[in-house]
Amino acid sequence: MKPEPEHRGFTTRAIHVGQEADPSTGATIVPLYLTSTYTQTGLSQHRGYEYGRADNPTRRALEAALAALENGRHAVTFGSGMAAIDAVVRMLKPDDHVVAGEDLYGGAYRLFEQVYREHGVLADYANLSAPEVLSTVVSPLSRLLWLETPTNPLLKVADIAALAEIAHRHQMWVAVDNTFATPYLQNPLDLGADVVVHSMTKYLGGHSDVLGGVVITNDDGIAQSLKFLQNTVGSILGAFEAWLILRGIKTLGIRMERHQENAVAIRGFLEQHPAVERVYYPGSTDPYQASVVARQMRGPGAMLSFELRSQSGQDPLKRVQSVFSRLRLFSLAESLGGVESLVGHPATMSHASLPPHLRRERGISDRLIRLSVGIEEADDLIGDLEEALR
Repeated sequence: MKPEPEHRGFTTRAIHVGQEADPSTGATIVPLYLTSTYTQTGLSQHRGYEYGRADNPTRRALEAALAALENGRHAVTFGSGMAAIDAVVRMLKPDDHVVAGEDLYGGAYRLFEQVYREHGVLADYANLSAPEVLSTVVSPLSRLLWLETPTNPLLKVADIAALAEIAHRHQMWVAVDNTFATPYLQNPLDLGADVVVHSMTKYLGGHSDVLGGVVITNDDGIAQSLKFLQNTVGSILGAFEAWLILRGIKTLGIRMERHQENAVAIRGFLEQHPAVERVYYPGSTDPYQASVVARQMRGPGAMLSFELRSQSGQDPLKRVQSVFSRLRLFSLAESLGGVESLVGHPATMSHASLPPHLRRERGISDRLIRLSVGIEEADDLIGDLEEALR
């Protein structure tokens, strides 16, 4: 007996799970259902769909595929990655406490500090590269452990299994933002996480043309709460966006192979360049980090950051701008994970919402540059960087 698609390889699941031929027309590709409401045949003959905010067949197909890719039972999609993060945090109550890794996306920090702190949900931040640190920062009110691994922008990795074990002893549930790794390289649910979050705007969509977020879980209660929030709050993913992301995930596996291959080549180039002081890449900082990557990831991914070497008397921002002005293939732009290579300046872009003293404390200097390595020819990308760093 042949295995069902959900028990087959990654790319097979990405192409087939939830995406059977349309029963009414035989269309091979899931149709784009552009409807806000659904006609019923009678009061007692419900077809499974009522209103576009509550459900949509295109969105449902995407959610089935995404759950399969993360080895989860439930996926709930939202209109952006931040909306997905908000849905997770919204399940907390006033006086609940969050522990988050200190190296995290500036938008997540802004949400914790400028939205939920005002509603009584307090967050503390710690360097969770060493799992035992978690026990020193939890309190009786701690309910959620929020992890990014690899982190943004310093590409640190956290031992999900070890941290989940500690968190669960303290009756906390564990959320992992898996955007950088993607389900192709890492599956946090298999390592003890309770929920996985993705900004689908990034690698899942893969073409810089769509916004979306998703939360994936094996917990029926969490899934029910998320589905309730999705419908009640209305921060839904549109049908067209769902269709674009369905198209994107079909090539996620082969894209990630090329992304990562290029990133490894660029890392080697940057580590030898005299203008570069330090390169940040998952598993490259110390042997323990390398062991974590080897245990829980199938590869280090395609995000990397590097710090320009300090030059006496030169304004670091002017030095960074000079580098950016000479780039031709790397586009200076927000976001990441598209087929094209992007370059960003965390201090003034993705992490501008962090106060300057926190950026300094967490190692986000004005000389730090972040790369989202695309799938162009590696030699061309290295040549572009070589010209920019001259």
